[in-house]
Amino acid sequence: MALVSNLDGKLRLPVVGAPLFIVSGPELVIAQCKAGIVGSFPALNARPQSMLGDWLSRIKDELSKHDEKNPNSPSAPFAVNQICHASNDRLMEDMQTCVEHEVPIIITSLRPPLEIVEAAHSYGGVVFHDVINVKHAKKAAEQGVDGLILVCAGAGGHAGSLSPFSLVREIKEWFDGTILLSGSISDGHSIAGALAMGADLAYIGTRFIATEEANADQRYKDMLIESTADDIVYSSLFTGVNGNYLKPSIAKAGLDPDNLPSADKSKMNFGSGGNMKQKAWKDIWGSGQGIGGIKDAPSVGSLISKIEKEYNQAFDEMIQKNNS
Repeated sequence: MALVSNLDGKLRLPVVGAPLFIVSGPELVIAQCKAGIVGSFPALNARPQSMLGDWLSRIKDELSKHDEKNPNSPSAPFAVNQICHASNDRLMEDMQTCVEHEVPIIITSLRPPLEIVEAAHSYGGVVFHDVINVKHAKKAAEQGVDGLILVCAGAGGHAGSLSPFSLVREIKEWFDGTILLSGSISDGHSIAGALAMGADLAYIGTRFIATEEANADQRYKDMLIESTADDIVYSSLFTGVNGNYLKPSIAKAGLDPDNLPSADKSKMNFGSGGNMKQKAWKDIWGSGQGIGGIKDAPSVGSLISKIEKEYNQAFDEMIQKNNS
């Protein structure tokens, strides 16, 4: 495994909780880290900008207190997601705040700017960048990122269309850094599958929306519980970039989920959920295809305990099959 030193030996499970626009806040991040996985949130979730420092102070203080009381099960590191797009006029100010607080992991989306990588490396932080193809992956690697998040077919929100079987293997041929895999991963069995393919970490988003600590509308959580993969639509309409969304939320917004036009990426505003009346994430709810197994909305701690059992069971089953 090519796991960065910031995470080596610090995780209960090889999992990073993906940053979820609007949904991820201090409560969810703290719960994820206490449960032993990386918790993360988009910097843009902290509004106004001055709130970002308050959030980071709270996360660090609560995790420090947890570690003092639980020396045998310390918390995992946390991460902040930076949207590197021209419409994000907070980017450099947010990054300066992250430098001041020495955020352990920075997750970058869209464009992998060298200045973000250099800023994180200045205090010992690491940068993971999400990509949907080899072309984007090579550009990010050239900027010195420490890890690549492969957002494959079936992932929630902005997702690619490539199979993880192809993308993981192609990138491992030339990239020596940490590889995170995203796409329909929602239980311990799929985490084990991600590692079997060659990933170092599983990147899970949608499953954490349906948890007690998530800052999500209860109707959103209920829709995830009630829906299956057949209820997902792949569209560029809402932000200009293709993503997976829940059909019932699109229908409730007064649109026909089976007849959505495409959108012009150059005219989109990622920070506000697009330039339509119906906003991505607020009105149109994102979801990955792995929602068939979501049957409840437990606490993060309970969910991680369940996933850990599934993860261990998956490896036991593989060993038994190998020995049979």
